Amino acid sequence: MTNAQLYTVIALVVYATVMALIGFLCAGKSKTLDGFLIGGRNIGPWATAFAYGTTYFSAVVFVGYAGQHGWNIGLGSIWIGIGNAVLGCLLSWLLFANKTRKMTKKLNARTMPDYFEKRYASKGMKVLAAIIIFVFLVPYSAAVYKGLGSLFGAVFPGVATWVWMLILAGLTAVYLVAGGYIATAYTDLIQGTIMIVGVVCLVCAVLGHDAVGGVTGLIENLKNFHSVPGDPTPTTGAQLTNIFGGSSFKFLCFNIMLTSFGTWGLPQMIGKFYAIKDTAAIKRGTIISTIFCTVIGCGAYLIGSTSRLILGGVLPEGGIDAIIPTVLMEVLGSGTLGIILLAVIMILLLSASMSTLEAVVLTSASAVAVDLIPAVRKKETSPEGQMLLTRILCLAFVVCSFIFATQNIPIIVSLMSFSWGIVSGCFIGPYIWGLFSKKITKIGAYSGILSGLLVVGGATLVISLNSGFSQAAAKSPEMGVAAMAVSLVIVPLVSAFTKNKDTKRVEEIFACYNED
Repeated sequence: MTNAQLYTVIALVVYATVMALIGFLCAGKSKTLDGFLIGGRNIGPWATAFAYGTTYFSAVVFVGYAGQHGWNIGLGSIWIGIGNAVLGCLLSWLLFANKTRKMTKKLNARTMPDYFEKRYASKGMKVLAAIIIFVFLVPYSAAVYKGLGSLFGAVFPGVATWVWMLILAGLTAVYLVAGGYIATAYTDLIQGTIMIVGVVCLVCAVLGHDAVGGVTGLIENLKNFHSVPGDPTPTTGAQLTNIFGGSSFKFLCFNIMLTSFGTWGLPQMIGKFYAIKDTAAIKRGTIISTIFCTVIGCGAYLIGSTSRLILGGVLPEGGIDAIIPTVLMEVLGSGTLGIILLAVIMILLLSASMSTLEAVVLTSASAVAVDLIPAVRKKETSPEGQMLLTRILCLAFVVCSFIFATQNIPIIVSLMSFSWGIVSGCFIGPYIWGLFSKKITKIGAYSGILSGLLVVGGATLVISLNSGFSQAAAKSPEMGVAAMAVSLVIVPLVSAFTKNKDTKRVEEIFACYNED
């Protein structure tokens, strides 16, 4: 075992012990369904802000997005990180956090499907939303597994990737099943701290690499960059230093919109607003979360933009998904300090992945246990039965995602883009308009959900039949953005031509904004 492997194993053991301990310590606070799913609506600003940020950024951001876009676009890819911080985080908190907290508390809604049922008086909508969440978040979490497996496979080349994915699955299941949302909130606080320290250290390390030469050296060396013969992704120095992405400007814009506005409709992100305790906590959480997302997002894409210089313009054997792992080994693979830092970075990426997984697993399991099964069966399930079922389904979802991830599906970014686009495209219209307008009808909300499915599903089918699935995968950001735009437009449009039959109930719901 090399020093790098030894230090990484030690760090992993310490980290896993702490995470499991937090899960068991929080078990006593997660005995009720409210406590397990939303922490009793009493989570503070720091824990909520870090939970939002760590759920936003997983290993896929580093391995998939930052690796691919930094390699192909260069410095312009940093705009994705800026967009994520400003649009995906700051604007989301400012527009939706307080309204979501107040309305879901008024409705006693614990999940997104629960919110849809009680806001629009439709059990069918609850069932449909629960099915969409469970089906399409499996590939989302599988992408996270696969991204982390690629990273640890670079440090431990003799260990199969599936072993690392299994370790991640087991550790996530242990503390999530034991402690529920409260455990995830506290672990996210620790994981977020590790992520910030790790990203700052990694940025300093890559900028200090001889091939990069600091900030000024990065710009100058990228200007003078020339693709090597046989490069499957040739580019120019002008492209890599164009701050607006050069020929990739359109592609860059769609990725910014997908990964930023997409958070506005993702249940695992919106769910953080259900749990925060009060308006004062939201104000502090907005600032904390925005700073966190700025550091992590911009740092990740800055690291990706150095990859061609550090790797000499040679795409690694594993392709796009192997760029960041190879950069890590090149920059930190020698010297005691570098090896120690490598162990910290690996824990950073493990933290990023686990925080995303725990949110996705809890969202998906609750969609079935709390929303789907009680809606379709006649016999009412006791609170204790729902708690047990939720815990069992958390385990089941982890297993399903792990199995899906072990299948040899190489396009990790596209997996996440499809899932992100479909889920957000279905929910963004009914969720946002439901918060702001009393005039939105049940039919209008239904049309928003179905339009998201039709836009992404229909476009994928047409493009795949004509040009193959790889071309459809390349268009996944555009399809996701289109689905979100259609959902936001069609919900109020259809509502304008249909009637709300229960205006008194809606008035009572919106009275929550006048309450403390």
